[in-house]
Order: sequence, then structure tokens, then C-alpha cells
Amino acid sequence: MDYKALSELLFPDVKDTLQDYEIRYPWRDLPKEAMVTRLAPSPTGFIHLGNLYQALANERLAHQSQGRFILRIEDTDEKRKVEGAIELLVSTLAYFGINFDEGILCNPQGDYAPYQQSERRDLYGAAAKFLVANDCAYPCFCSEEELALSHQRQADEKADFGYYGIYAKCRDLTIDQVKDKLSQHIPFTIRLKAKGDPNGTFTIHDGIRGDLTMPQNTNDTVLLKSNGLPTYHFAHAVDDHFMRVTHVIRGEEWLSTLPVHVQLFEYLQFPLPVYCHTTLLLKQDGEIRRKLSKRKDPELSLEYYKSLGYHPLAVKEYLMRVLNSNYEAWRDENPKADLTGFSFTTAKMGSSGALFDLSKLNDVSKDILADLSVEALCDFFLDWVKDYDQDNLTIYNDKAYLKRIFMVGRYDNNPRKDLIYGKQITEKIAFYFDTLFAIKEGLPPAIDNASAKELITAYLETMDISDDKETWFNKVRALCEVHNYALKAKLIQKEPGKYRGHIGEVTAVFRLALAGTLNAPDLWELQQAMGEQRVVERLQKLYNAL
Repeated sequence: MDYKALSELLFPDVKDTLQDYEIRYPWRDLPKEAMVTRLAPSPTGFIHLGNLYQALANERLAHQSQGRFILRIEDTDEKRKVEGAIELLVSTLAYFGINFDEGILCNPQGDYAPYQQSERRDLYGAAAKFLVANDCAYPCFCSEEELALSHQRQADEKADFGYYGIYAKCRDLTIDQVKDKLSQHIPFTIRLKAKGDPNGTFTIHDGIRGDLTMPQNTNDTVLLKSNGLPTYHFAHAVDDHFMRVTHVIRGEEWLSTLPVHVQLFEYLQFPLPVYCHTTLLLKQDGEIRRKLSKRKDPELSLEYYKSLGYHPLAVKEYLMRVLNSNYEAWRDENPKADLTGFSFTTAKMGSSGALFDLSKLNDVSKDILADLSVEALCDFFLDWVKDYDQDNLTIYNDKAYLKRIFMVGRYDNNPRKDLIYGKQITEKIAFYFDTLFAIKEGLPPAIDNASAKELITAYLETMDISDDKETWFNKVRALCEVHNYALKAKLIQKEPGKYRGHIGEVTAVFRLALAGTLNAPDLWELQQAMGEQRVVERLQKLYNAL
């Protein structure tokens, strides 16, 4: 058959050749070791943890090697498109500190535009025409009904599913038969003409998993759909080549398609990028570990972390620990360093399921918030409140007071680590605000109402908010001695019946008055945050309630 004539018959309007595109999209002028990576999601409107997981790996590999990080949108599936999804994706990833060097919505986009597959039809047409002309692809006129019947036949015969061999009805059509079907305006797809050996294998080096031996592809995969748009298999090969991508970092769910992709690069005569197949993110569910599920697991969505108010750096920091096995040791040695100082490598990425553990994320988040300045913590919290807790926005309108609250637990070199994320912080600091304050517990068992009122009266007589911590504590000690409370709890055990209680129970009364609970932060620091007027009012409120 004259395959060149067949290609002209199928693509009469395609004039540019692959060589023309080689000139239009030249190899990048980058350092020898520079990596060019890409994130290529579909615009479905659901931005998930896997997007950030992949984006972080791609971004680190590109930027630490002085390369380029691209955002490309794979929007050839019309049914999955969601209005505004691209803008949402970009803004969400930017929130978590992921920024692109070029791609859709970048300004300027970059020299390898367009970055939406739906706008690159001409390029895919040129690549498909090249394959047909070289006997590596052909038109398929099978209807959905015919394909369904073939599928059922394979099921009955217990054969492998696919379009190949005796099941490839259109593979050997003559040019006259093709002309006849075209004259009848029968829709057609373009299929890969797979020439793999059914018993053959090939070996490829995966940047994460090492050498992989896989079966050669024998399936005539669809490359162009009947609407002229490419399938993922075809588009990614063409786009990665002409955007000069050096490393393809993607999930392990694509491993099974690698034989098709390797074959495509071979037939198109493109150099193969380095494929790096990441592991799945798993969740511990009882006794089993399973893949995070969009339906079952709200924590799969990045909106989950934004809406709860996790600091973006905390999520990134935790994902770095999941991505590279040596990151945590590096962080222990470099507790204050920016994560960009870590040498990220595919060799340290795991090839078996990575467990995503919310409790460990919370531990990381505590460290991140503890390391923030009070000013930065306050700004982060207020920004979250504006976006996700507007009903209570007026409660936090006194920024100076909020900063004093966040100073509690930071008066020494061992800052508090009990703050985790925005929503949890609102619950943690609620008692500081009069409209949210409530006394939730009772007095310590050793102190009755009359004794508590006596202690509050005595405390108010000497309290001075300007006292430093040592002066304040000496006054509390003096109060305890006057009212016969032991300065150490163990003294009560040594001399039972001598004391009315101990100093911890005395200060617990004041904590209850100020925080509504016996389990509250350092009492002196609470007072410094609340100020004299609020402290006095709270003490008097408890006194009256007793």
C-alpha cells in the first residue's frame, strides 16, 4: 500500500510536518543537568492531594536543577470539563506555594504555547499523518456496536481484551476500501499499528523504580478520536516531546500503559523522556491500607486543608517527608532551613504505597505554627477567618489583642505547640473572647465555694497586671501561706490534715475564672494577654456565680 497516499487521503488539510514543529519548538537552552517537568491535570474542578503531591515533586526537580516547570491542561475529554476549573487549580496550587514557570494562565505563557491540548489539534494531526505515512497508524471505522460485539466475543473466547490480531477489523483495509468508507462519511478514529511481539519484552529504566521489564505492546490503541481530538496516550507523547519535557513524573496507575507510550515515542522517532512513576497515597483503614478515595475520604481534596485552615507550608513540609525518605533526617539536622535547601531526588522516592497520616501532618503543623512569628501567625489566622469563618470575623477585629493571645506560651525558648490549624485555633482561643466564654468545669475537689470566694477576694486585693512573673508568683505564694495552702502538693502527704489544699488547687480556681476550665495555659501569661479589666471582670463573674 502507498501509505504516503493514505496519509494525504486522511489528512488533506494538514500541511505542516513534524520537522516544521521541530523548528517551531526548538530544544531549550538550559544547563546540561536541567530538568523540564510538567503537571498535566484535567480541568475537572476537583483539586486533590495527588495534584499537590505530583506538583511538589515536579517543581522541586525542575527548580533545583535550574530547569523549567510547566502547567499543561489535558482537556480533550469534553465531558469532564468544568467551567473555571483551570483558574481554581492555579489559585489552589499557588496557595500551597506551587508556581509555574510557563503554561496556561502564566504571564507570559511561554515559548511552547498553546498549553491546552484542545488548542493543539494541528500538531496532533501532523503527528498522526506522520505515523500513517510510515505504516505505524491506520484509520478505524468500527462503530461502538461493532466494538461491543468484538469485546463480547473476546469474553466468550477468554481472550485478552483489546483491538489486535483477528479482532482488528480495520487494520488491513486497502486504500480503495478506505476511500469508499470516507465517501460514505463514516466516522473514523486513528489507531496505532502496534508491531510488538506477543511473546517479547523490553526493559526501561524508571527514575524511581529502576529497571523494569515489560511486555511489548500489541494493542492498536486509539490515538485520535473521531472528533479529531487525541487520547491521553497520543497527546502526552507529542506534547512532552515538543515542550521538551525531560522527566515525566506521574502516578503508578500509568505503569500499565508504559508499553504503549514507549512504542509511540519509537514510532514517532522521538527521544524517550525519563519516566518516574510515583507510588499511591494510601490511608490506614482499620487493618488494611487502601488508596485514598474521592468518595470516602474528604482529606483527599485540597479544599479540606484550606477550609480547616492548615498552613500551606505545613502541608508541603509533610508531603516532602512522604516524597523523599531522607527528608525527615535532613530536617532534623536543619530545623530552620527553607525546604528548597534540601536536595530532592527521584532515587529516594518510594515505589510502594505511601501512607498519608493526618496525625503526623498535625505534628508537623504544630511545629510550623510554633516557628512562625506572632505577626505571621496572626495574619495567617485572620486571612483564614476572612475566607472560612466570616460569621465570627468581628470577634477577632482587635488585632493587638489577638497578638497578645498568640504570645501566650512564647515567653521562653520552648514555644507552645498546641496550635494546629485555623478551626482548631478558634476552639483553642475561644475563652479569651467574652461572647464565646463559658465556665465549663467545677472547682477543684479540695476547694468549696466559700474558700474559692475567699481566695478570689484575696487575689484581687494584691493583683497588679504590671507585675513581672516572679513578683506575681511571690504574691501567690504569700496568699497560700496566709490562707494555709501548701506550697507543694507533696507536703500534704507528709502532714495530712495540716493544710486546706495546695498551691496548684489555688491557681486552678483563678484559671477556672479566666479560662472556664482547669486545664489552661500559664496563669501569669493568661493575665498578660487578657489585660487587667478583663481579668478582674472574669474573677468577679466567678465570685458572683459562687
